[in-house]
Amino acid sequence: MDFTSRQLRAFLLVAEHRSFTRAAEALFITPSALSIAIRELETQLGFRLFDRTTRHVVPTAYGNELFAVTRRNLKELDAAMSRLGKSATEAGRVLSIGATPLFAADVLPEAIKEFRGHRPELRIRLFDGDRATIVPMVLAGKLDIGLGAFFGPTPGIRRTPLFRFSLMVIRPDNNPAFGRAATTTWAALKGEISITLTPTSPLQQLIDKHLAQAGVVSYPSASLNFLNTQIALVEAGEGFAVIPSFGLPACRNRKVVVSRLVNPVVTLDFYQISNRAKKLPTGTEEFMSFLQSYIARWAGRAGIL
Repeated sequence: MDFTSRQLRAFLLVAEHRSFTRAAEALFITPSALSIAIRELETQLGFRLFDRTTRHVVPTAYGNELFAVTRRNLKELDAAMSRLGKSATEAGRVLSIGATPLFAADVLPEAIKEFRGHRPELRIRLFDGDRATIVPMVLAGKLDIGLGAFFGPTPGIRRTPLFRFSLMVIRPDNNPAFGRAATTTWAALKGEISITLTPTSPLQQLIDKHLAQAGVVSYPSASLNFLNTQIALVEAGEGFAVIPSFGLPACRNRKVVVSRLVNPVVTLDFYQISNRAKKLPTGTEEFMSFLQSYIARWAGRAGIL
């Protein structure tokens, strides 16, 4: 049997009011329309629900039994719908973001703090992890969006370009030979000790390609997983590192010299990723637009340092 909640609510109201007229008023329909709905329900059930006279409407024995069950179940259904609706509303006010560690630590906190002044009702939940962790979390719906230099497409993932950063070289500031030039050529890195990411890193592979094209044979002193560790070792005087320009805020808190790499300038696309099958929370587009303008303040025109 296929009953509708509207039929059951109509039955419940007639049983409560003992009147088709008052029940119809509560449902904002005519008494005749309500009578049709009850007759249809009785036909489906195969028994009468009410004894009707010109003056009284009284539930039958079957009607009384159904009344108790209907009232209990509709009450539970209404409570569940209210609870789920509240949860859905609250979920729409939360934006979960996954970002690689340096960006999560040195860019997003201040951006989130400033954005909160414009939209205090939107709560942003931040997760820091590497790209290999963020992508499956976005696919599984555990994160709304991911931010990072995601190399290559992934099935089920939508990649939206946000910025175009460039590669820069950082050196310790205790060596006067490096100076404070705004730019450095790739070829100028010949003979220096380097601090690199692991060889399997797509970013490091991009860097190694351009070092090789410039005829630079570097001598790695460390092979690391995270940019923040690279920056710390450069500050300690262990060598130079080539990192994306979104690392500039982190470098400002370290004793390092920053120079943009030229001949050639090498850019790095930075993406927002999301699950193609999932609707993003309200406020996502507004936050991403704000983040673009926030980063453009220090990343230069079109997001290039």
